[in-house]
Amino acid sequence: MPDPVETSKIQTSEPEPAAPEKLGTQENRKWPVLAEFTPEALAKMEKVLPSKLNRIVQTSLAGCIHCGMCTEACHYTQSIPEDKTLVPAYKADRFRKWYKYRYDWMAKAFPSFVGAKPLSKDLADEMYDKLWGGCTMCRRCTFNCPMGVDYGMMVRAARGIMCEAGRVPQNLQDTVDAHYNHGNNMAVPQDEFIETIEWIEEELQSEEGCEHFTIPLDKKGAQYLLTLNPREPKYYPMTIQSTAKVLNAAGVSFTISSRYWDMTNYAMFNGMDGDAKLFAKWLFDEVDRLGCEYLMSGECGHGYRGIRWEMSNWLGGVPFKITSSMELFADLIQTNRLKLDKSVHDNKIFTYHDSCNIARSGGVLEEPRVVIRAAVNNFVEMPHNREQSYCCGGGGGALAMPEFAKRRIASGKIKADEIKATGANVVLQSCHNCTDMLKEICEHYGIHAKVMNLAELLDPALVLTD
Repeated sequence: MPDPVETSKIQTSEPEPAAPEKLGTQENRKWPVLAEFTPEALAKMEKVLPSKLNRIVQTSLAGCIHCGMCTEACHYTQSIPEDKTLVPAYKADRFRKWYKYRYDWMAKAFPSFVGAKPLSKDLADEMYDKLWGGCTMCRRCTFNCPMGVDYGMMVRAARGIMCEAGRVPQNLQDTVDAHYNHGNNMAVPQDEFIETIEWIEEELQSEEGCEHFTIPLDKKGAQYLLTLNPREPKYYPMTIQSTAKVLNAAGVSFTISSRYWDMTNYAMFNGMDGDAKLFAKWLFDEVDRLGCEYLMSGECGHGYRGIRWEMSNWLGGVPFKITSSMELFADLIQTNRLKLDKSVHDNKIFTYHDSCNIARSGGVLEEPRVVIRAAVNNFVEMPHNREQSYCCGGGGGALAMPEFAKRRIASGKIKADEIKATGANVVLQSCHNCTDMLKEICEHYGIHAKVMNLAELLDPALVLTD
């Protein structure tokens, strides 16, 4: 045994620094991605098909009457009218032909009459091109379909089948794998994330009137657990600062988890239900660990939909409340918890882009307009807005598929034309994928407009009072 002197030295020495917490699965998974369909991949697709045929998908595969009303609804067909293969019904038929060959009883006797075809490499290649690179799953066509065909759900099912067989855009799958392995889709280490939040808090406190504002990490019992898009700590930290400034100004009790804070779920785009459920479960567990009343999404379109509407489906219900920062901002304004000075924005004209997963698939239509009208005097709606808004072209994981970039930019022309029609020099939105896409199309189509989200709009208009 050591003598007393040695014991004293052991007891008073500095403790070893704690090892960084391991988040995600830490499996270093890299999903095998094929450059082309092989016979083995086609056989895998045949095997996986039945597992993807839920009631909505089967109804949608059987319900199309080929009336063509979806044509006018699609931003691809409106922006690239010369390519008739981009019509939603045509794109969906690449999947539907195979489904009918497998399940339509008439296909056994009259395959050509019902448009049935066996799965072949050529048909699978068409599915890949049209359902990955020619659809953002925005569901505008669904809203215009007299039969209620849910193209978004149908396309997601087809993507999931192809992904299971290994035929998936590499960069999109890499994004899902990063989330799976590390707990967020940009593989931001926990210590770097904490340092970033602490730095943002210091920047916030350096602003006049914000000396006592905080960005609490892992605060147990906070009312709201705020989730983020990884693009914020990585590339847009000032967005976090603006959001925190608004919440502090209104006296909102909120916190951010240092463990699982990524609200995105790119498994919505590659169709892998197991991964989608896992990513949702991590957030579910953080709400439970910290004892928060609300799980709140930041400004991200598919992130909001994944948390607000799909989480309950994946996990069989949730015991807490779910909302978004957009909805909370509107409530804070309507209950007079925020004081705003509109005059700071009087030299600008604003318009608003309704992100597909927030408006059409999320039902958040008026809340952004409550925020905008409280902060600016010059607001002009686009010709198509709310649930009838055209997709900007960046949804459905499109920004993570560089092989389809040329078609993606071309598909944004209808949105660019509508932005031009407003005369606005600021385009507001509430989604990071939309941020990047709108910036690209504004540059490509010669529109001199700044792209801004709602927190960034509110920040300079805040009147801070004691």
